[in-house]
Amino acid sequence: MSSPPQTIRWGILATGGIAQTFTRDLLVDPSTRGVHNIKHTVVAASSSSSTSRAQDFLEEVGAPSDAKAYGSYEEFVKDPNIDIVYVATPHSHHYQNARLCLEAGKNVLCEKAFTVNAAQARKLVDIAKTKNLFLMEAVWTRYFPLSIWVRETITSGKLGPIARVTADNSMALNPEQNFPDGKHRMVNPDLAGGALLDLGIYSLTWLFQSLYTTQDPKERQKPVVQAIQKIYTGPNVDGRSSDEHSSIVISFPRSKDAGGDAHGIATTSLVVATDPVPGEHSIPSIRIQGPRGEIQVFPPAFRPTRAKLIISNGPDGKPVVEDKTFPQPGPGSGSGWTNGFGSDRNAEGEGHGMFWEADEAARCILSGQQESATLSWDESIIIMETMDKVREYGGSRFPEKIETLDFPVAL
Repeated sequence: MSSPPQTIRWGILATGGIAQTFTRDLLVDPSTRGVHNIKHTVVAASSSSSTSRAQDFLEEVGAPSDAKAYGSYEEFVKDPNIDIVYVATPHSHHYQNARLCLEAGKNVLCEKAFTVNAAQARKLVDIAKTKNLFLMEAVWTRYFPLSIWVRETITSGKLGPIARVTADNSMALNPEQNFPDGKHRMVNPDLAGGALLDLGIYSLTWLFQSLYTTQDPKERQKPVVQAIQKIYTGPNVDGRSSDEHSSIVISFPRSKDAGGDAHGIATTSLVVATDPVPGEHSIPSIRIQGPRGEIQVFPPAFRPTRAKLIISNGPDGKPVVEDKTFPQPGPGSGSGWTNGFGSDRNAEGEGHGMFWEADEAARCILSGQQESATLSWDESIIIMETMDKVREYGGSRFPEKIETLDFPVAL
């Protein structure tokens, strides 16, 4: 007879849009996605503004009636019933908020980008190591079945050694019109705004999970990075600097036997879109190319559900094309349940896809692992170092209060 599922008790730090999406997904019965050994529940949520806002959040997402609402993060992290905290604040606040949780002895799943800079990421990892806590950057896309299939296809050798990956995640947000006061998180330097940390992290994710994660961990070397940026100069940014576009070229060192160095090109923008026809998703946003063919992944890069495997020379000498779809599971049609992000809603009963990273965090905690093999501490830090280098090349800078290692700092 199979053992009953083990329950992980979550606390949700912050109550904005991404917290709502994550928590709705979190509370979906895991059996709807074939997971039977884990259950998730929410025992607490905290808003920095008021207890009533936290209570409203818990009701909006359908949390258990006995979940506790807190009006301060400091009181929230003292709750003894929380096994792990999901940190859902803007990038600018991740270091302070995640560190608060770690210092209080809580395991942490922290939204991407992990921190504002690599030094902050290294400090959080050091604290997690010292306190024997689980810590993971919430790059949800890595845990999609589509991403797992891509990595397995790469390591199978079907395409030969991957030589080049191109990845774009861009949105035509028209920031000067839509964010004219300069306070929106996408453009506000005080919130670590700009294309790179919010959108470009997904372009980099595809480069790294294709060309770095798939290497033998004992053979991996730090990549070589070059980049250019265009600084956003819209209204009310007071001469401060977030990026409007970032274009990044990376060389991933490999041995000659492994195919030699591989190249990655990552692009991101706030003013042009990956797909010029919204919602059509007719052109790939990611191309993973080897001497025998390629994998194409279709947008959006952060939530892809379709990919193509193209083998240039099949058994009969003709190209072989395998078009694959990866539907999002959930409660299903007729359930009356919906999820999405912002004003965009998915089909009835279709999850958003954030439950897979929660499952990974739960599995790691229950097995005593401090980090995930799918996105190790080492790799999160190297990606932050990459973004540090991009900002160094491009000149995008944030205020010292959000770049500092000092703790605590009021933001």
